[in-house]
Amino acid sequence: MNRFMLGVAMLLLFAGSSAASEIVEAPKACQQCGMDRVKFAYSRMVIDYADGTSDGVCSLNCAVEQMKKYPKKKVKSLIVADYVTRELVDARTATWVVGGDKSGVMTAVPKWSFSRKEDAQKFIKEHDGRLTNFDEALNLALKENE
Repeated sequence: MNRFMLGVAMLLLFAGSSAASEIVEAPKACQQCGMDRVKFAYSRMVIDYADGTSDGVCSLNCAVEQMKKYPKKKVKSLIVADYVTRELVDARTATWVVGGDKSGVMTAVPKWSFSRKEDAQKFIKEHDGRLTNFDEALNLALKENE
């Protein structure tokens, strides 16, 4: 019986760790800075270009830097992780929070995205910051990376 329970526990442990790494689409490392996109799943982004290629990055700031590398590539879409669920959403329609006491990813000015405004408001109650839209968050990242 003990061997059976140990076997079940080992199976669950390995299955759980495997599932956790599958949450994040490829690539595992940020194509701009090399940081682990699984570890920073809550701030990751994917840039899809009109030519069918894409870049996976760890944050809005790395997305800005990556797009600067390829100024002639037309961006088709920008998707970003919802801070709470880690699911990817359209960066332009997400509710963004700027600032607060939680350290940002690759930035001095934290920028977080949420698919639900209620989640963003809850985050602000816990960590400060202010609501904004994608355009302002993007402009702040652009200024930081000048």
